[in-house]
Amino acid sequence: MDKTIFTPLSELKVIHERQKPYIHNTPVLTSRSFNDLSGTKSYFKCENFQKMGAFKMRGALNGIMALNETEKSKGVVTHSSGNFAQAMCLSAKILGVKATVVMPRTAPKVKKDAVRSYGGFIIECEPTLEAREAAMNEFSRKTGAVTLHPSNQKEVIDGNSTAAIEILEAYPDLDAIITPVGGGGLLAGTALAAKQINPEILVYAGEPMNADDAFHSLRTGIIQPSINPETIADGLRTQLGDKNFPIIQKYVTEIIRVEESEIIFAMKWIWERMKIIIEPSSAVPVAAILKDPKLFMNKKIGIILSGGNVEMEKLPF
Repeated sequence: MDKTIFTPLSELKVIHERQKPYIHNTPVLTSRSFNDLSGTKSYFKCENFQKMGAFKMRGALNGIMALNETEKSKGVVTHSSGNFAQAMCLSAKILGVKATVVMPRTAPKVKKDAVRSYGGFIIECEPTLEAREAAMNEFSRKTGAVTLHPSNQKEVIDGNSTAAIEILEAYPDLDAIITPVGGGGLLAGTALAAKQINPEILVYAGEPMNADDAFHSLRTGIIQPSINPETIADGLRTQLGDKNFPIIQKYVTEIIRVEESEIIFAMKWIWERMKIIIEPSSAVPVAAILKDPKLFMNKKIGIILSGGNVEMEKLPF
């Protein structure tokens, strides 16, 4: 086991203090209606209200802040067509660092516009993972730009941990905490902080049944590939990595799989009843709680709503 990726809580708290001028300490909301529906006392950590609309701001910001001045002068590069691209570009803009994003040429215009609005430069490539990685590595080789991974990098995982630190500062007596899981960066960061703050807390994740590689990875002890994931939770169509998986193996109690209809129900319920916008990925842990009420009955649950960046013309309801 790679002990270097198990960052001690003291260091995570230093990272949190360093982040504070640049991120929102997002609100924690409660809903009596949800508590009645689920039989829980649930506390929603609203990362949909984070800068650029998602928790990814935390990991991207720490990834850049961890660089030395020489590295910062070379800039940063990633491949992403989603929230991490925007998070990295906004973080880079705040810190005065050049940011480049490799995006598939088929990425929606709205996503390309968002990257450019945060000052990012785009390199287009063919819509395959191989093409994206090749273009990113070639740009890094030519320019010296530092590559940032959206979920499988120690500094990004550590940055993501700060959402859990904040909710546990506000509600230290939570019985459990739950996140969505796709690439594993949020789940690993959450588990890393939560289990060091309170070793008795249980850490869960929700995952779409149609993209359940993390569930099978945890069961088999071997990272399973994400093959043709078909889910409306587009932020979860990725797979675990060698940096976050050992943390998940050590600290996560269970990954709960949910059907597409359950994700849609949870998302619609949050929109209608709590009056807040969440993206489909954020609805997955909510759906997991509703799927298995006996598991969470009468427990105090922290739910990390991972983001609120929704393509309005693609609403599933």
